Amino acid sequence: MFPATPQFEAALRIVRTLQSAGYEAYLAGGCVRDLLLGRTPEDYDVATSANPDVVLNMFPRTFSVGAHFGVVLVAGEPASPEDTSRGYKPTEVATFRSDGVYSDGRRPDAVQYTLSASEDVHRRDFTINGLLLDPLRWGGERPERPTDLRAAVIDYVGGLADLDAGIIRAIGRPELRFEEDQLRLLRAVRFAARFGFTIEPATHSAIRTLAARIHAVSRERIRDEITRMLTEGRARHAFELLDETDLLVQVLPEVAAMKGIQQPPEFHPEGDVWTHTLLLLAQLEPGCPITLAWGALLHDIGKPPTFRQAPDRIRFDGHVEVGMAIGARILQSLRFSNDEIRMILALIQNHMRFADAVHMRASTLKRFFRLEDFPQHLALHRMDCLAAAGNLDHWEFVRSRYEAMPEEDVRPQPLITGRDLIAAGYTPGPQFKLILQAIEDAQLEGTVTTHAEAMQLVQIRFPRS
Repeated sequence: MFPATPQFEAALRIVRTLQSAGYEAYLAGGCVRDLLLGRTPEDYDVATSANPDVVLNMFPRTFSVGAHFGVVLVAGEPASPEDTSRGYKPTEVATFRSDGVYSDGRRPDAVQYTLSASEDVHRRDFTINGLLLDPLRWGGERPERPTDLRAAVIDYVGGLADLDAGIIRAIGRPELRFEEDQLRLLRAVRFAARFGFTIEPATHSAIRTLAARIHAVSRERIRDEITRMLTEGRARHAFELLDETDLLVQVLPEVAAMKGIQQPPEFHPEGDVWTHTLLLLAQLEPGCPITLAWGALLHDIGKPPTFRQAPDRIRFDGHVEVGMAIGARILQSLRFSNDEIRMILALIQNHMRFADAVHMRASTLKRFFRLEDFPQHLALHRMDCLAAAGNLDHWEFVRSRYEAMPEEDVRPQPLITGRDLIAAGYTPGPQFKLILQAIEDAQLEGTVTTHAEAMQLVQIRFPRS
């Protein structure tokens, strides 16, 4: 059956229009792969023999965003006057092409249009991404009687066989594919992890050989690929592959340094810091928050440089503070936003505080609950526990009190303000902050509950000179 999505319908109309005008036109790339895997594609790309000028003039709403590379965006048009849905992505329509030299290791310096679909496919990255699909042969003209999906696939590179076998294989010479576009080094790992595939030996060997070339890729693109690996549901497999292919030491040497760093067996029977971190990554669910994913990866990043074999046991003195400094350096180099950096560093900073929660004063515990997006802190601590000895007592204590505590108890309206202090004859200055915090502590502890009680406590603890 056809995907019942506006994106597919828009792509189908584009293919039909192009074919009706005498051009070849197919669905191409990742959308074909995903359809064959039974997944719903996020978007649909069209490859055609029509040149960009033809595409620009054939459809009423087009955008020449990548005409240098033969790419035109075609905005969606309603299927009928009654169809008002326009809230989907434009369809990328690319002219068959062959690529010139990739002098920047990312994009070809020039392209040459071709009428050969095969030539277009052979410039692509991996065989499973080099499949074409004629949606009209797939029952496109007779949707009530669709043909078998595979019968409508055009395969010039053995992509169907590799898809069936679960293999990531570069098209043509792997070294050439990776030298053209070094981001493909990471994409190979991401696809293998996402689908649970293996990387074909020659492709795997080429990645290891060329791993250092990844530094030619912008830090933002590296960030985005690693983030996808962390949030697509197979983060552990992705990082094991990064390690196997020697990419990990290139893109995140601080994480690679976790390997072999032993931990106290009484608290960490699972083994070294690397093993512990992999066990956390294995718990990340598809679509989890980016900040939680990176917090899980970096929460113990300070352990390798603080490792110390003390007489009593292994120690990591100050690993949280050191980890925050290392984490900040990593996140800033990868161009994360300030908000994302703040949240990830907060996860690193507070992941050890759960052990103290039982002994916290009520005011301290409530301030703990005020941390931004506290459920992420809970989630990280739970994963941390399950990746170690498995004791969830501290997590259960904090979770039960957090869920039972009303928001107005965690963030009550202040009983007094600076204006109240001025009205009572206090002179504004640095002492105001101390006074207001002391009163808030008392309020959170429940020892004062009214404005009058708060002002009385101010006069007792902070008498005017």
